[in-house]
Amino acid sequence: MEILNYINGDWVKPEATEFVDVINPATGAVIAHTPLCGIDAVEAAAQAGQQAFPAWRSTPAQERIQYLFRLRDLLQANKDEIARHITNESGKTFEEARAEIVRMVENVEVACGIPMLAKGEVSEDIAPGIDEIMLRQPVGVCATVSPFNFPGMVPFWFLPYAVALGNPFIVKPSERVSTTMQLIFRLIEQAGFPKGVLNMVNGAKEAVDGILDHPSIRAITFVGSTSVARYIYRRGAENGKRVQAQGGAKNPVVVMPDADMDMAVKIIADSAFGCAGQRCLAVSWAVTVAEARDQFYESICDAAASRKVGYGLDDGVQMGPVISRQSRARIEQLIGLGASEGASVPVDGRGTVVKGYEGGSFVRPTILADMQPGSQVWKTEIFGPVLGLMHVNTFEEAIALANSGIYGNQASLFTASGSLARKFRYEVDAGNIGINIGVAAPMAFFPFSGWKESFFGDMHGQGMDAIEFFSQKKVVIERWPKGWSRKF
Repeated sequence: MEILNYINGDWVKPEATEFVDVINPATGAVIAHTPLCGIDAVEAAAQAGQQAFPAWRSTPAQERIQYLFRLRDLLQANKDEIARHITNESGKTFEEARAEIVRMVENVEVACGIPMLAKGEVSEDIAPGIDEIMLRQPVGVCATVSPFNFPGMVPFWFLPYAVALGNPFIVKPSERVSTTMQLIFRLIEQAGFPKGVLNMVNGAKEAVDGILDHPSIRAITFVGSTSVARYIYRRGAENGKRVQAQGGAKNPVVVMPDADMDMAVKIIADSAFGCAGQRCLAVSWAVTVAEARDQFYESICDAAASRKVGYGLDDGVQMGPVISRQSRARIEQLIGLGASEGASVPVDGRGTVVKGYEGGSFVRPTILADMQPGSQVWKTEIFGPVLGLMHVNTFEEAIALANSGIYGNQASLFTASGSLARKFRYEVDAGNIGINIGVAAPMAFFPFSGWKESFFGDMHGQGMDAIEFFSQKKVVIERWPKGWSRKF
């Protein structure tokens, strides 16, 4: 597939001299070459958005959402083809890729409620004969910088809300997974959006810096590692832009003795090893309390060892590869680091080779038992199918341990006790809490609420936060005295 930019309603062949290979991580085959575009491409996209802005913002909201209705139907009609692209470039299983599309569609559907959700406010007679009005208006050209692990879903945390509110929007896909967004923009083209409303620029750091520095781009969203999120937030804010930057995670789960252990093991294994652990809501380490360890330990090891690993389009595969050989090497190095810091490795996924896919970047599910609090492997986001195990004697110790890390994306608890669940959700410092839930992914009408080093900014993605982020308030105070017109 040839990777093109989409600017002002046209497919544009980039004038790039450098490219990044898009590699199927299951086979090792190169499936595309992403052009590393620079500032010129960003300038063209921003200019197209700026030119489209006056007409798009003045288009009635109920007309703007008609384009989203059409896009929603096109996404549904083409979900299998999109899912195959996601599987082939990111490594997910086909079912995981289809689930990603479900989340995309949900965000489009919620954004179609903008005429209701983004209404203004009016107060009559704040003083005799004076009314006060709050209007919501679009901010202008907006952009997103997307990660490799959800090439379809993550841009759709932002895109539908931005355009429904009257903002032109630029997508910068991850250079490692650029084919999915090529297909989606074909569907955007079919949906008939006016020229310049939606634009796509391919590239890496130079393109990102161009977005961060461009004076016409007013708001930027990002999902990725904490180090890059901090950079995006700082540079964007210095340039006077709105920024929401979602970073990394190291998500704990606490398992109580009264939990339904069969359910807990299945759900925690799915959370830790689903999407090969390459998601910001994956469970990273499990804390068993008191006698829960004896019930949990052997079962979670069995669940890890029995998971079928392979190419995501093959029948029966439960987990695909990680994104690249470099990622595999890093994950294996961190497993070794954990062992050197005192953890045991009862289930070891290093050195995985899948028959027929010897060129793939596979790491089987791995268990690091007796991981030490404060150790380097405990603090580091592995971003792979590795679950750490720890043990404490009391629930209070478990909460203290859950709160002791630098991240705050998600924390989960498995218990049959409502009082413990309430204490957990009240005291744990994380933006997304799961009670007997392994992946506490908010629905589209709730915000994706990371805390601490997992998020930089104020308003989060999705829900009413997205409406606040992609709109600005204007307050109007009016006086119309009786007989005013007779004075002129």
